[in-house]
Amino acid sequence: MIRIKIGCELIYESPGPTPMILMLRVHSSRGGDLAAPDLIETDPPAPVSYYQDGFGNICTRIVAPTGRVRLSTDAVVRDTGAPDAVLPNAQQSTIANLPNESLVYLLGSRYCETDRLTDFAWSAFGHTPLGWARVQAICDFVHGHLTFGYQHARSTRTAMEAYNERLAVCRDFAHLAVALCRCMSIPARYCTGYLGEIGVPPVPNEPMDFSAWFEAYLDGQWRSFDARHNAPRIGRILMARGRDAADVALVTSFGPTRLTGFKVWTDLLPE
Repeated sequence: MIRIKIGCELIYESPGPTPMILMLRVHSSRGGDLAAPDLIETDPPAPVSYYQDGFGNICTRIVAPTGRVRLSTDAVVRDTGAPDAVLPNAQQSTIANLPNESLVYLLGSRYCETDRLTDFAWSAFGHTPLGWARVQAICDFVHGHLTFGYQHARSTRTAMEAYNERLAVCRDFAHLAVALCRCMSIPARYCTGYLGEIGVPPVPNEPMDFSAWFEAYLDGQWRSFDARHNAPRIGRILMARGRDAADVALVTSFGPTRLTGFKVWTDLLPE
């Protein structure tokens, strides 16, 4: 068992009172691993309320005051310390045997245009074995096809655009892999959260940020895959999941705002 200190700080400036929805808390499925609730703090203080959306994500509602507001959270999470599971024999379910709640993750969505990628997906992966091997083949392709770089970030880039442009940040890797899995009749959902440099060499001069990965439904369970890193990692802390990034925006502002500060930390604590 290991302990991981996580948290973030976002600073916004608004010309007037601005309602916001935040997805900055740890996902309800990891709530039992928190040493204490990861509540959202605001500076200056503002009323805060919480609700859980249809994906199990914990959402925070605030009205940001005029001027500067600092939004932050800080927590300690217990984790097994084990890397992502690798299960080469995990099987793919037939459509007829999939649970009803998984079917939405077979459909196209805002950033995952299955209709535009289906022909390519079947030509590229139709010969691969069903199940884990097929999802891994998709990850291998996406990992090799896209070039990562923070300078490539664009909030409107879709899976098809990433495929054509071959430039990406982590959300683009996840979107393309999710779309290709869905094209191959494998339910897949987008995930975002914390992923620190635990058990891997640190990357110099690269700022800590939130990470994106995805889950595929195999053997009756959701399994984690990461097309960007394409290797098992330790210490994934899920914040939110959904059909794609549109369902898990960190901050949704109902009015003009400007982000002026952004920090994320994910640190392994001593035993």
